[in-house]
Amino acid sequence: MARRIAAGAAARTSSSSELPAPAPSTRGARRDETPVRIGISSCLLGRPVRWDGGHKRDAFLTDQLAPFVEWVPVCPEVELGMGVPRETIRLTASDGELRLVAERSGTDWTARMRAWSKRRVSQLEDLELCGYVLKKDSPTCGMERVRVWNARGMAEKRGRGLFAEGLLAGCRSLPVEEEGRLGDPRLRENWIERVFAYRRLRSFLAERWHVGRLVAFHTAHKFQLLSHAPKDYAELGRLVAEAKQRGPALVRERYAQGFMAALRQFATPRRHVEVLQHMAGSFRGQLDDPDRREVAALIEDYARGLLPLIVPITLIRHHVRRLGIAYLEGQVYLEPHPKELMLRNRV
Repeated sequence: MARRIAAGAAARTSSSSELPAPAPSTRGARRDETPVRIGISSCLLGRPVRWDGGHKRDAFLTDQLAPFVEWVPVCPEVELGMGVPRETIRLTASDGELRLVAERSGTDWTARMRAWSKRRVSQLEDLELCGYVLKKDSPTCGMERVRVWNARGMAEKRGRGLFAEGLLAGCRSLPVEEEGRLGDPRLRENWIERVFAYRRLRSFLAERWHVGRLVAFHTAHKFQLLSHAPKDYAELGRLVAEAKQRGPALVRERYAQGFMAALRQFATPRRHVEVLQHMAGSFRGQLDDPDRREVAALIEDYARGLLPLIVPITLIRHHVRRLGIAYLEGQVYLEPHPKELMLRNRV
C-alpha cells in the first residue's frame, strides 16, 4: 500500500467534474494541497446511470461532504458498455462459482466484468484516492449482503459485487463504505476519519522518509490511535522505536498497514473518556479549580451519554490553545476531519 501511495504522488487529474475544496486541517503532517479524492458509484451523485435511467442521489454525499472532496465517479455497468437503459443483472451461484448474469437473456458478464474491474482498480490507484463509497445491494458495487440467486430461484444475502470485490482486494487499506451504512452516525464518523487519516498518511509517505518524521507523525496521532486501538498504538510504537534496525522500506509498509488497520476499529466512549482524561491531566497546575471541575464534569457527562463528544473536546481545545500546550496543539485527535461536517455532534 505504501508503494502505491508514493507511486501515485505525481497523479493530479481525475474523471470528476467536481471542483476541489481547500484542504482541511493537516495537524501532524505537512499541508497537502492535493484534493481529498474519493471514488464513488456514479448513481449516488445523481447521475442517471442505473438500469432504468434513474439514479440514487445521496444528499449527505452531494450536499454536506462534497465541498471537502473531489469525487471520482465510476459506474461499472456503463463503463463496461452495458448502456442505459439496460437489462437487469444479478449474481448467481453456479457449480460453486459466483456469476454475473443478465436476468432475461442469460448473458454472462462475469469474465468481462472481472477483467474490466482489474484494469479500473489499477487506474484508480494512480489517482491517489483517499476513500470510496459503493452502492449497496448492487451486483457490481455492493460491499456485503448482496443477493445471490441459486438454481432453485431462491436468493440469499451473502454475496459481494464483482467490482467491489476487485476494489477491496486491490486497495486493502483504502477506506471503503456503502452509502447505506453511512446513515449510521458511528459508521459515518469512522469512515470519514479514516479518509482524512489516509490522506495525511499518503502525504507523509510521499515525502523523503526518515525516522524523525515517522516519530513526529506517530506522536501527532497518539490520542487518535489510543481512542481506537490502544494495543495497536503500542505495537506501532515498537515499530517506530526499531525503525533504524528494520530499514525504511519495511517500516513504511508495516506502519502504513498497521495505522489504517487500527483506525478501522471503532473508537468507543470508554476509550474517548480515557483519552479526554489523559489530555485534561496536562492542565494540572495551569487551570484553577473551577475550570478543572468544569472539564471533569463535561467528560463525566459525555461518559454518561448526556452530551455528545464535541462538547468536552471543544472545551479541552479551548484550554489547549489558550495555555499554548504545544504537545496537545499538534494532536490530530482534536480535529481529525472538517468541523463543518459536525460528525462529533452525533457520537
